[in-house]
Amino acid sequence: MPAQDDAVEPPALVLEAVHKHFRQGRRQVQALKGLSARIAAGGVTGLLGPDGAGKTTLMRLAAGLLLPDAGHVRVLGRDTRQEAATIQQDLGYMPQRFGLYEDLTVQENLDLYADLQGLDAAQRNARFVELLRLTALGPFGQRRAGALSGGMKQKLGLACALLRAPRLLLLDEPTVGVDPISRRELWSIIKNLRAQDVTVLVSTAYLDEAELCDDILLLHEGELLAQQPPAAFEAPLAGRCYMVRHAGLRRRPLQAALQARAGVLDALVQAEGVRVVVEGRAPLAQGGEDWQPVPPRFEDAFVSLLRKAEPELVPDAALQASRPSPAGERGGCQQSAVDEAPVIEVRELRRFFGSFEAVKGIGFSVRRGEVFGLLGANGAGKSTTFRMLCGLLPASSGSLRVAGVDLRRASAAARGRIGYVSQKFALYGNLSVAQNLSFFASAYGLRGARRQQRLDWARREFELGAYAEASAADLPLGYKQRLALACALLHQPSILFLDEPTSGVDPLARREFWQRINLLAEAGVTVMITTHFMEEAEYCDHLVLMSLGEILAFGTPQEIRGKVKTEAMPAPSMEDAFIGLIQAHEAQVRRAA
Repeated sequence: MPAQDDAVEPPALVLEAVHKHFRQGRRQVQALKGLSARIAAGGVTGLLGPDGAGKTTLMRLAAGLLLPDAGHVRVLGRDTRQEAATIQQDLGYMPQRFGLYEDLTVQENLDLYADLQGLDAAQRNARFVELLRLTALGPFGQRRAGALSGGMKQKLGLACALLRAPRLLLLDEPTVGVDPISRRELWSIIKNLRAQDVTVLVSTAYLDEAELCDDILLLHEGELLAQQPPAAFEAPLAGRCYMVRHAGLRRRPLQAALQARAGVLDALVQAEGVRVVVEGRAPLAQGGEDWQPVPPRFEDAFVSLLRKAEPELVPDAALQASRPSPAGERGGCQQSAVDEAPVIEVRELRRFFGSFEAVKGIGFSVRRGEVFGLLGANGAGKSTTFRMLCGLLPASSGSLRVAGVDLRRASAAARGRIGYVSQKFALYGNLSVAQNLSFFASAYGLRGARRQQRLDWARREFELGAYAEASAADLPLGYKQRLALACALLHQPSILFLDEPTSGVDPLARREFWQRINLLAEAGVTVMITTHFMEEAEYCDHLVLMSLGEILAFGTPQEIRGKVKTEAMPAPSMEDAFIGLIQAHEAQVRRAA
């Protein structure tokens, strides 16, 4: 634990041997198990851990919304058991699902929260001006909150949490579901709070954000695994991180081979190859592989620390039952999907909502067995395009063919070949896991022995047996994702649509998810995905980058990154490309307006 002189600067938050449990149906869940930690005043502390680690429980205890079963929580020197109401006067709390009123304007939301927090007229007007400047929401004061982009909604939620000028700010995954541009803007605001003597405790699923923190608490299964600055996590991995390339293998198959190799803790597809973390200090190279050492990152440390405590990733054979029917499989030579006819064809696709044109004459094609990415800022038209491709939303005009079927004429015929995982958890939260699986099996027309076979497969391959009787709404986020994907794959679709499926999911669960997706693609399933995790874009064979309803760029990840390559930035990341291309396009649109 970091050394500190409490006599000079008392800690902002102290947890002493804190226990907290909940009941979920017949199960008792130990959310925190004797956790002790101190959060120094005046800095930004990151709260990290896999799904179910206890992060949100810790946040709610710190906010005085829950009381510990045992132990003590002291916030700004006060015990939450005796002084919860007083504590709440000095802190701001932004939960994962901050309750904005979408039918009210930005200013009306601020007015409402100022009323709820008891700010008088003299306080609030000056505070409104300051917060609207800080969040750059000043020009949007009269815009309805429901019409804001995802990033702007998060900035409004942050402004509401800051109304009282808190001494301690609690942020529970504030950047979930927002695009890279909005993430940078939110973190610029968070870092600027240091100068105002605000202590920030922020949980996040983005490990690059952890490197922006002064200190990190890493939780696992309700216990404190480690607390130290980011650099201290990285130091033990010096000499154990490599970038691996192979001239004869694509990155996805190379990653699968490396991940299965003894002594490899992590293998992650990146722009230059596959990033590998090994247990020892000697590379585990085999024929044709080029291993080059690279400096460690916080993400390497996070995954390495948790890998041994987490279940093994799905074995290579685990998804055989998810393959398309034998008649639809590729031959043993695994011929490239680019040699086959497109299974998705979009031409001059448009969608209007009233007079607003959300999708503006876009076109692209996706071939069988491809992983195809659809990227863009919040409000770019990605989800609208997805819903049209799935037959859930009619196109205003244009040509749209999926699996050889014209969706504008016979969408029902195509749906039987499509699996869909929506941006928001769209299963039935009040039904159990088993009931959800049974419902979707019926909806897809599964009967008799095949129905039972597929249900058994879903429970086994997604490790849902222990949660069979749990309500879907009560599942950890990673298991919600597993259940959604299992339901989408029950009928063995040949095309899989995934709309931001890993939003908010921890890195280990994302790796497991992508191993499944890569195996499906290798088996011939066409996968179309939207994501705000730019490293996930590297898994795609081709990408489309959208902005304001238009396509800015199309190509492989390497080709997209190449569009922003300069002497000053010779090796741009996908995030660099995303931000550079979109900001340039938006500036061009503003100049033309």
